[in-house]
Amino acid sequence: MRPDRRPSRRAFLTGAGASAGALALAGCDALSQSPGFRSVLYTGEDLTMLVQRALLAPSSMAKEFPASAISPDFKANGSTDPDSADYRALAANGFAEWRLEVGGLVERPASYSLAELRALPARSQITRHDCVEGWSCIGKWTGVQLATLLTAAGLKPDARYILFTCADELEKTLDGSGRYYETIDLEDAFHPQTILAYAMNDEPLPIAHGAPLRVRVERQLGYKMAKYLMRIDAIESFTDLGRGRGSFWADRGYDWYAGI
Repeated sequence: MRPDRRPSRRAFLTGAGASAGALALAGCDALSQSPGFRSVLYTGEDLTMLVQRALLAPSSMAKEFPASAISPDFKANGSTDPDSADYRALAANGFAEWRLEVGGLVERPASYSLAELRALPARSQITRHDCVEGWSCIGKWTGVQLATLLTAAGLKPDARYILFTCADELEKTLDGSGRYYETIDLEDAFHPQTILAYAMNDEPLPIAHGAPLRVRVERQLGYKMAKYLMRIDAIESFTDLGRGRGSFWADRGYDWYAGI
């Protein structure tokens, strides 16, 4: 294979993740739905995470691009306009009354308005968003580093994960399991490129892309980057959330760890 045709590690892992996700989500395939087979898939996911973490330093950065590389049309995926009455009321008022709650296993719970978040030190980064469906786009994101809020809150010793609770409900369910949520571990939470973005391409974050605030976890696939954030909690375990897999999509067969 010629050197200029060799696929990048990032591209290889993106394709592998898409294949695994498609297999796990094949609802008509009795094998993929069997407890034993799914247990094997989850064991492989844990191994993938361990191997990637062993190969990459905690501070390794996702590639950043020049402004000339920004995609002219950045695809909006998943929810693009939550139908929650509470969310629509906040949006109608320009999110002036929206607040981000920070709590859980922290010493100093806090609440931030959008203006207060914008007043904190900001980070901008131009990165590639890789979707498990196989497409990619490049955009510029500006926001506050998640580490800034977690440091201010002071994590308690038993905190292991960060939970993002969102305004959108992708499935109407009586038990609330259709509400969108996501979790990441502390290594990704404190990574310098993990930000809470309130701007996209130097404009206020559009509703289709998660206004007023979305998380960017640049070393993972796009479905980890929760939109429409309402609160952040430090937690010890996610086994009692949703269906126990750690996120809306992981509960439905995707890998919880989506590193690329």
